[in-house]
Amino acid sequence: MGTISIQKGALVKRLYRYAAGSVLAFAALSSTAALAAAPAGDKAAPPVPAPAPAVAAPYPSTYRPGPAPDTVIVNASILTATGVRIDNGSILMSNGRIVAVGTDIQAPAGARVIDGTGKWVTPGIIDAHSHLGVFAAPGVDGHADGNENIDPYTAHVWAEHSIWPQDPVFTKARAGGVTSLLILPGSANLFGGRGVTVKNVPAVTVQQMKFPDAPYSLKIACGENPKGRYGSRGRAPATRMGNVAGFRRTWIDAAEYARKWDAYERKRAKGEAAEAPKRDLGLETLAGVLKGDILVQNHCYRADEMAVMLDVGHEFNFKIQAFHHAVEAYKIADLLATEQNCVATWATRWGFKMEAYDAIEENAAILASHGVCVAIHSDEQRLIQRLNVETAVALAAGRRAGIDIPQEEAIKWITLNAARIMGVADKTGSLEPGKMADVVLWSRNPFSVYAIAEKVFIDGALVHDTSDPSKIYRSDFEVGQPVGEE
Repeated sequence: MGTISIQKGALVKRLYRYAAGSVLAFAALSSTAALAAAPAGDKAAPPVPAPAPAVAAPYPSTYRPGPAPDTVIVNASILTATGVRIDNGSILMSNGRIVAVGTDIQAPAGARVIDGTGKWVTPGIIDAHSHLGVFAAPGVDGHADGNENIDPYTAHVWAEHSIWPQDPVFTKARAGGVTSLLILPGSANLFGGRGVTVKNVPAVTVQQMKFPDAPYSLKIACGENPKGRYGSRGRAPATRMGNVAGFRRTWIDAAEYARKWDAYERKRAKGEAAEAPKRDLGLETLAGVLKGDILVQNHCYRADEMAVMLDVGHEFNFKIQAFHHAVEAYKIADLLATEQNCVATWATRWGFKMEAYDAIEENAAILASHGVCVAIHSDEQRLIQRLNVETAVALAAGRRAGIDIPQEEAIKWITLNAARIMGVADKTGSLEPGKMADVVLWSRNPFSVYAIAEKVFIDGALVHDTSDPSKIYRSDFEVGQPVGEE
C-alpha cells in the first residue's frame, strides 16, 4: 500500500460529500437496525431472550445488505469450502443468500447471468485476525488506536470504539476478496479487550459494518509483548511467570464477579428483593467468557506457552477458541487436535523476535494433517490484500514436505475455518444453500499469484467489480488525495 498524503482538496471533498454514488450512497443502505428479510419459505428465527445486565450489548449492529438482484455465475470452477470442487459449475444467489450450487442450475427469469468460463468461484475471504480501522492508514500517531497501552489489564475496552470505517485499507482488502474480518485490539496487554466481527462494506459508522449476531471475542496475549512492555517500566508482568500469575489473579476476580451476578439473577427470578452488583466493564467481559458468550482469541507464539494457556483455561473452565500467530503450533499438533483449538497463523513471517524464531512455512499443513482447524490470517495491512497467496505459500510448503493438502481443503484456511474462529461458520465461510451470499469470482485459480478478485459479493450485493469503476468504492478520506487518483 502506497503512502497516502494528508493533503486534500477542500473543494473536491465538499463536492464529494454531496454527490450521489460511491461510499456514502452505499452506506446509506446500512442505516436501519436489521438484516433484510430472509427468503420466502425460511423458518422464522427463534426469539432471543433478553440478556442479563452483565452481558448487555448496548452497541447493536445496524448493518443492512445492499441491493442484491438474483445473480447466477455459470461455467466456473467452484471451491465450495466443504471439501468439494465443482468444475463447469454454477452458483445462484437470491435475496442475499446462496440458493444453489452445482452443475445443473437454471437461472430465474430476469436474473443477472455472469459467465465464469475459465474463472474460479470461492466463498468470500475471511480474515480472523485484523487490525484495520484501529491501526488505520496512514500510519500516524493519530491513528494508533489498537492498544490501550497503559496497563496489562484492559479487558474493559472494545475495539469497535476505535474503528475508523474510512480506513482506506478496507477498500484494498475488498479488492483482495475479503468480505468479513475479526478486528482485534493489539497485543500489548495480558487482556487487550473485546474484538468485533465486521462485514467489509463501505460505511460511515462502525455499527453499519457490524456482522449481525456475531459473538464478541476477548483478546489476550502471552509471551514477549506484555512482559516486555511492562517489565521495561519496572512493573508486573516482567516475566512469563508474571504473565500467567496476572491471568490467574484476574480470572479469580472474574469468577467471583460472575458468581455475584448469578446470585442476583436467581433472586430476581424468584421475585426476591435484590440489589444488583456494580457493573465492572472488564470483569463483565471476562464473565461473558466464563458463561460461554464471548470467545477467547489468544496471541501466543511458543508451543510451551500454548500448553500452559490450555491449563489456565482448564483451571477456570473456559475454552481458548484459537491461538493466534502460533508459529510453533506444529510442535503440539496432537494436543491442539485433542483440545479442539483452532490456530490462526501465517506462512512467511518469522524471526522478527525471539519467540518467532522457530516458525516454519509448513506449520499450517502439519496442523491440518493432524485434524486441527487452521486459518491463515493477516495481522497487518498489506497481507490482508493477498491472503490467497499466503495460503498458497503454506500449501506449497506442505507439499514439498510430503503433506499433500488438496486445494478443496486449503480454501477453508481463509474461509470456513476463519469463520469458525469468529463463531459465524453457520452463517458464512462456505458456498452452501441458505448461507450469506459472500462470494468471490476470481480471474483464475485463487492459489495463483496472478489471480485477481474480479467481482466480490457481500450478501449478494456486488461491492467490488474490476470491470465497473462505479463498483470500486473508495474511502471518503482518499477523495482529493494526490495518491490513488485516476
